Amino acid sequence: MEPVLELHEVSKHYPSHQAVDGVSLTLAHGEFFSLLGPSGCGKTTTLRMVAGFEEPTRGEIQLNGSSIRHLKPYQRNVSTVFQNYALFPHLNVRDNVEFGLRRRAGNHIADRVRRVLDLLQLAGKESRRPAELSGGERQRVALARSLVLEPDVLLLDEPLSALDPNLRKQVRAELKAIQRRVGIAFLFVTHDQEEALSLSDRLGVMNQGRLEQVGTPEELYLRPRTRFVASFLGAVNWIGDVGVRPEALRIARQPCGNAHPSRPATVVQSTFLGNCVHLDTRLAGGEPVMVEISRLAETFAPGEDVHLWWEPADELRFAKASEA
Repeated sequence: MEPVLELHEVSKHYPSHQAVDGVSLTLAHGEFFSLLGPSGCGKTTTLRMVAGFEEPTRGEIQLNGSSIRHLKPYQRNVSTVFQNYALFPHLNVRDNVEFGLRRRAGNHIADRVRRVLDLLQLAGKESRRPAELSGGERQRVALARSLVLEPDVLLLDEPLSALDPNLRKQVRAELKAIQRRVGIAFLFVTHDQEEALSLSDRLGVMNQGRLEQVGTPEELYLRPRTRFVASFLGAVNWIGDVGVRPEALRIARQPCGNAHPSRPATVVQSTFLGNCVHLDTRLAGGEPVMVEISRLAETFAPGEDVHLWWEPADELRFAKASEA
């Protein structure tokens, strides 16, 4: 299958800094792809270059095999859902959704709007204004306004960040279901690793303007290529030159007695988190190590002497050049 979107060595240089440095990636038709990274890593600048709001310093951007680098935003068949949704407060739901269509020649506007309102479960709320909607409903209106344009790629710039944590999880599940129903490629920008892991078919982790690794959520979490990727996608204990995730550690009051030697440690603190318990421990050499266990497992009290071990397959190791 031909990719719908391709970036080839795309860079953006400002007088004060290099925001994006040689980013190359492809999106397949119908794929949910996330760009993940900390604030200032270049992910939003990359999104804005695809949308046409920023001009690349160098590199090529192609949509369905044709260059769009020098096209104006309205000439590209992509659509953007912004962080604050950018809804018109004086317009009702229907008028907000129709707004982009009015700029395009064509018939059947009413039919297209009705279909997308039904798809996003907004039927019956057409006359409401944004202030009369919940946060999740406002997000669906912003999605409807973009999807009604039938873009080849939908660009989403941290669209869930304004929602409270409980609503965020609910809307996240809705967003995935919507993407599957419409079959449009989504390019989703976020700094939230849980969002990226739960939503994406593939994701790319950015750091200081560069893509450090691209792959499926499982590949990046279980087989990160750099310390940065490993640490950004979840907690990691660094024990000597080895990284071990907290859930991969095993804990007991006696040495494990298997082929892999255990490490003596002392429990410092136990934190109950509902579905699991986090044990802060300290190795004999002083290194802090956090262990995640089931809330149904046996309990350990601060001050207890314990033994820690892990399977070799769960070790995260990196070449010296990748550790920086």
